[in-house]
Amino acid sequence: MNVIFQELPALHGVRIGIATLDAEKSLNALSLAMNEALDEKLTAWANDPGIVCVMLRGNGAKAFCAGGDVRKLVEACREQPGEVPALAARFFAAEYRLDHHLHRFPKPLIAWGHGYVMGGGMGLLQGASLRIVTPSSRLAMPEINIGLYPDVGASWFLSRLPGKLGTFLGLTASQMNARDALDLNLADRFLLDEQQDELLEGMVQLNWLEQPEMQLISLLRSLEHEARDRLPAAQWLPRRERLDDLLDVADLPAAWRAIAALRDDPDSLLAHAGKTLAEGCPLTAHLVWQQIARARHMSLAEVFRMEYAMSLNCCRHPEFSEGVRARLVDKDHAPRWHWPDVASIPDAVIEAHFEPTWEGEHPLADLR
Repeated sequence: MNVIFQELPALHGVRIGIATLDAEKSLNALSLAMNEALDEKLTAWANDPGIVCVMLRGNGAKAFCAGGDVRKLVEACREQPGEVPALAARFFAAEYRLDHHLHRFPKPLIAWGHGYVMGGGMGLLQGASLRIVTPSSRLAMPEINIGLYPDVGASWFLSRLPGKLGTFLGLTASQMNARDALDLNLADRFLLDEQQDELLEGMVQLNWLEQPEMQLISLLRSLEHEARDRLPAAQWLPRRERLDDLLDVADLPAAWRAIAALRDDPDSLLAHAGKTLAEGCPLTAHLVWQQIARARHMSLAEVFRMEYAMSLNCCRHPEFSEGVRARLVDKDHAPRWHWPDVASIPDAVIEAHFEPTWEGEHPLADLR
């Protein structure tokens, strides 16, 4: 299952729940079993009056969680071309239920977002009530590379970033450091990688029965004071004005051309972003453009229901399988996209990704 659950005893007989992703070799990539186990344990902890706080973390120095375990998904997609494999329906339902559960969890929920926090890892981090980043944190939604799209609630959090930054980050898979995450309200606190044990030691000494929020803030402020000199420089807010101007366009093909033209820009961050998009999946780019526009006025539950349809339809179409083959399986990094020209993808193909693949009630209809 690759998740370790612990309960630390604290003052006055209460306990702190700790869920540790334990798949270090895969950078703690989330499997179906891990999603289901986390959701089940979170339900138990939410209903246990003895549990006063939960921490979600990942084993290994490299990553909190670098995404979902998509290889098995793609194997199933290749075995059933044009269809939605049962594994895909179950996997995405479990992952989005878990992410929604995190957003609605009734107790303090701390996510320790060190190292790579990508794809599915961003879904976990953004659902937590206290999102911690560190000097090693690298946050991103890299789905443009594999023919999927930024899911796990990214329609919600990217559409709420300042200006055009959400669109830019979704189209280019650009990484954010800890300062960027704080600037863009994708994180709440900055601590050092080596301060996790000190945080836990402080938490077990708190009086969770009397003004726990005030005590927790005091503990975090003390630790943060020690860490502040290691906060990296901002990357994306200083570039916002240029990116807003660049993406002040009418449609996705125009946005694609504008960003791809950055490949030779003297600004190395923007040049890398331009190269990534130019080599990325054109269909994914259309989905990013659409999802951000559609999600702007959606509730969180509506976002997850929209993304569930999008994900199942990505399994029906060839780009997702081809992107995973090129980037993660064969690693030739030369995907042969079914629709290689961003300006020539039929509107009907894009629109089809938002249509239900099931009969009757939406499988996530109960999310509120």
